[in-house]
Amino acid sequence: MNIFHKVALQSMRKSRTRTIVTVIGVILSAAMLTAVTTFGVSLLHYMVNGAAQKYGGWHAAFLDVDPAFAQERAQDDAVASAAAFENIGYAALEGGQNPEKPYLFVAGFSGEAWSALPIRLVSGRLPENGGEILVPSHVAANGGVKIAVGDTLTLAVGKRTAGEAALSQHDPYRAGAEQLRPTAEKTYTVVGICERPTFEERSAPGYTLITTAAAEDEADSLSLYVTLQKPRQVHAYVASAAGGRTVVLNEELLRFMGLSDDTLFNTLLYAVGGIVIAIIMLGSIFLIYNAFSISLNERTQQIGILSSVGATAGQLRGSVLFEGLCIGAVGIPIGVAAGIAGMGVVIAAVSKNFKDILYAGVSLTLTVSLPAILLAAAVSLATILISAYLPAKRVARMPVMDCIRQTNEVKVRAGDVKISGLAQRLYGLEGSLALKNFKRNKKRYRSIVLSLVLSVVLFVTTSSFVMDLKQASEQAIVFTTYDIGFGTIDMEDGPMLALYDRLKNVQGVQESGYQVCVDYTCTVPADRLTDAYWQTVGGYAPDEEVKLQMMVQFLDDGSYLAMVRELGLPTDEYTGPNAKLLAVAKMDLENNRLHEVTEFADLFQGSEMDAAITPKASGETEQAQPVRMTLVEAVVPDIPPMTVGTYEKQPYIFQVLAPWSLQDRLAPAGGFPEIRAKGMTFRSQTPAASTAAMKAIVEDAGVTAAYNLMNMQQALSESRNYIFIANVFAYTFIVMISLITAANVFNTISTNLKLRRRELAMLRSVGMSDRSFNRMMRVECAFYGARALLIGLPVAALCSWLIYKGMFIGGADHIEFVLPWASIGISVCSVLLIIWITMVYAVGKLKKENIIDALRDDMT
Repeated sequence: MNIFHKVALQSMRKSRTRTIVTVIGVILSAAMLTAVTTFGVSLLHYMVNGAAQKYGGWHAAFLDVDPAFAQERAQDDAVASAAAFENIGYAALEGGQNPEKPYLFVAGFSGEAWSALPIRLVSGRLPENGGEILVPSHVAANGGVKIAVGDTLTLAVGKRTAGEAALSQHDPYRAGAEQLRPTAEKTYTVVGICERPTFEERSAPGYTLITTAAAEDEADSLSLYVTLQKPRQVHAYVASAAGGRTVVLNEELLRFMGLSDDTLFNTLLYAVGGIVIAIIMLGSIFLIYNAFSISLNERTQQIGILSSVGATAGQLRGSVLFEGLCIGAVGIPIGVAAGIAGMGVVIAAVSKNFKDILYAGVSLTLTVSLPAILLAAAVSLATILISAYLPAKRVARMPVMDCIRQTNEVKVRAGDVKISGLAQRLYGLEGSLALKNFKRNKKRYRSIVLSLVLSVVLFVTTSSFVMDLKQASEQAIVFTTYDIGFGTIDMEDGPMLALYDRLKNVQGVQESGYQVCVDYTCTVPADRLTDAYWQTVGGYAPDEEVKLQMMVQFLDDGSYLAMVRELGLPTDEYTGPNAKLLAVAKMDLENNRLHEVTEFADLFQGSEMDAAITPKASGETEQAQPVRMTLVEAVVPDIPPMTVGTYEKQPYIFQVLAPWSLQDRLAPAGGFPEIRAKGMTFRSQTPAASTAAMKAIVEDAGVTAAYNLMNMQQALSESRNYIFIANVFAYTFIVMISLITAANVFNTISTNLKLRRRELAMLRSVGMSDRSFNRMMRVECAFYGARALLIGLPVAALCSWLIYKGMFIGGADHIEFVLPWASIGISVCSVLLIIWITMVYAVGKLKKENIIDALRDDMT
């Protein structure tokens, strides 16, 4: 150990408090970096496990190979496991409605294939022999052909060819350019219905039907799925092994391993990680740079003396870097261990919530990766060395005499610290001295203010983001009036009502209803509209009729009459061919808040009105239908979870409820030309179980129209889980950044006061009382806090507003911009408290010193 290293260690021992605070800052920085990298690895591991569960754990598939090639690949040392199924062949799908998928593709699964390729049953069971077959549900939903369990299929199975070339499932259908050449007739009994196999590409020309395989050596064509020992070699392996054969990669799995060709996802993945690490490095550099800068300011005279006896700039820089390495040697290992332990606690807290989102039943577990740990340690070390090198480089360039005389520390002109007469009268002597000192040392104080600003902005904006998420979640909870929804557009009334009769009897269902929603125009006399309407649209034309946009929601008669009774209205007036309609007509409040119905201004005067209505899409030639409406204050039932079309936003809400039995009278000839939404809604004691049972019934019914069956309670649960996870990680991140900032502020203020010990001792020596001294310190605290808050709070409010606008544009259009006043209050109190505690600590240390010793202090 050379003399420069000994000097550095001596300086660290002399300033124990600063050294300890700097080590704490390094521990926090290393802990945050370790936590971020560990969580990133754990999350990717969770995504990989989830993708393997959903899509299979294979890496590459060879779609049309012979048994010899399959056996050769299975025995390859680079392959961990291999599974194959027989490509039995294609058969024409009779009556198919999708021109891009005119075939059935029959696959014969081996034992390994059942394990390697996920198959999810909807109903029935798996095939047990070559005479039984499993049919995917999208044959009915996408192809329009209903095949039920128990049906017998007789298929003319053969090969697809284009000229002399054989085509596989990877080759899309080529209308007019390919032929189907049957080679055998096979008969199967349907024993089960499954979801679309995940290994079937969206562009595949055949719906995959699955039976059991014959002996592998009897097959002439196989699809081989291989899992590699080293997945990172998948591209090289495929390039060397394919030999011109058709190859498909498991992109859904490889994407989360970072091995996909999806450059957008890879860029996003590394960009997010890079931004988080950059923020942590920024906060850490603030702390560690200040620590070394202050350390060198303390040792300025010492450095000047060393330079005067021949120390080179490189030796001086080496001394400071050695100090940084010593601090890193202590702080980084502790930080890494703390980061792993802390992230283990956080992951344990949120792992249960991860089971209900993205991949059902897949747990988020702590995954410790050596490369991730080394990356965190390397970034922490780089942060320390950068923070140490910059001030060391600056000091090494200073003239020797400036260092010895210490004339470099403050270089200002008299006018730079001039205080106005008003400020002197306002602040008094003590406040004026504090303000002058603030102006003399702007460079030091800027780092303190910036550190505080960073903490305030991060804390307030994160709190605002979480509040916006909570509002969006509460909005969904408030305005969801059913547990399970079935939405469709194209399904005819007859099949829908037949399906409804089956779904409403599912176990657990308490209430049910069906409906169709249609857009209408309504012509009303101008004098029936309220002043609130005319103030909104501007102008007033009492002698004219006004056309308004409205939506008619046709409910089943039972649900409609239940609403009538709930509102206390006579049921006889709302039944029959001339039944009255219920209408909710209010002016829209444009402040994106959730309100009670009674808070909205009325659109019409009076409680009842006559009007003429016309289906919007039927054109001007359709004769308007006269109706009588009762204006009520009620929450209308939610529409089913599937809507079409775009609609111009109106300054009012005008929704009419009508019984299903009035459809024939209110519909134009030939039926409604355009429907906004249609379907069924259910309330259930056990939404998850009821949804599963309904899904099986819908699949069994062979519904060919597009539909959406949604468990709203599950969607709300997922939303709440997202918010909980966001809360945990956001506040963990903020607390860690705030601790780094607090350490930075403590270190900077306390050491700055120590550097001013001669100045403060001089003030006490000329008679400044403890009361005046404390008042001067309090004024300095106020200057620090005021500057930080005057900058930090507006910036935080702006960032919060930008986050709100981003969510508003993204679709959360019923949330209000609300500043997180509680978080702002916490920020204000925290900033002032940190500064005050630091000042009390530092001043207490200074007061214990002897005034004569402080005046003679030469900073050695």
